Amino acid sequence: MGSIAPDHILKELSDLWVSLGKQGETETGLGVLRACSLTLVVLAEESEDVSDMGETLAALMPEHPARTILVRLHGAGERSLSERVYAQCWMPFGQRRQICCEQIELMASDAALADVPSVVLPLAVADLPLVVWCRSARLAAMPEFQAIAAMAQKVVLDTGAMEDAAHALKRLADLAAGGPLVADLSWTRITRWRATLSQVFQNREYVAKLPSISEIHVWFAPGYETSARYMGAWISGVLPHGHLAIEPSAEVASLRVELSGSDFRVQLERRDARLMVSVNDLKTCTNLPVLTDYLLMREELGIMRRDPIYEQTLKSAAMRK
Repeated sequence: MGSIAPDHILKELSDLWVSLGKQGETETGLGVLRACSLTLVVLAEESEDVSDMGETLAALMPEHPARTILVRLHGAGERSLSERVYAQCWMPFGQRRQICCEQIELMASDAALADVPSVVLPLAVADLPLVVWCRSARLAAMPEFQAIAAMAQKVVLDTGAMEDAAHALKRLADLAAGGPLVADLSWTRITRWRATLSQVFQNREYVAKLPSISEIHVWFAPGYETSARYMGAWISGVLPHGHLAIEPSAEVASLRVELSGSDFRVQLERRDARLMVSVNDLKTCTNLPVLTDYLLMREELGIMRRDPIYEQTLKSAAMRK
């Protein structure tokens, strides 16, 4: 890709560690500790706030230390790429020795995207998982993304950031059928919703009401359509006899979910930082903090196995018109 060779980048990384080691010896007499549990490839538009993204990656490193390869896309133009290497370091509380992770930043034009795998794969840490986190909705729809995704053991996207929800879910389902483990942050966002609804039906009296539920209704705010489709498909998998309706609403903050029958109604709705739960006339609430990219990715990087429930839900959600 351009004049950049993976061997050159690896040599820069080696020199970086030598420099960090000498600096650590000078400052603390202990050097630095190199940490790595995976290779994380992050694909993002050049227009993204680099400081915000940097904070997210820095927060992830102590729990999921990685060799991070950040590919920043600057769109149309001549085939070009530039690079730099640096380290992300932190000092655990009560210790004097720094822990560091490697970071590689690449700037790529659209014309160079087809060459990304040939540069990235030699930079991946051997015998450790490679995760691709695509933050660019534009790239996810491009033909070049298929080859980039094929490098990975896991591919993470966010269909909530994509304009056409139905098309985005269909594209993700096709990608999943092609082999790699896939994850969608729109699904991760409703983890607490699914857990809370499941807890409702731990009550034997409520379980007995399941056959009477005939209506499943999910309302969504802008940006939450794919989460709504996931929620509806997941519930329909358990209650196939219920009629499912999914529609936008200007009155909800994110989602409102309602299951109803002749004499039974369950409703979940976000209000500020709370998830309100109503079962007939009984109302309860639980904390529901805003989920940042850091919190969502922290959860996803801890899962490196297939989730049959998600895969089936994705198929169902993708099939819905």
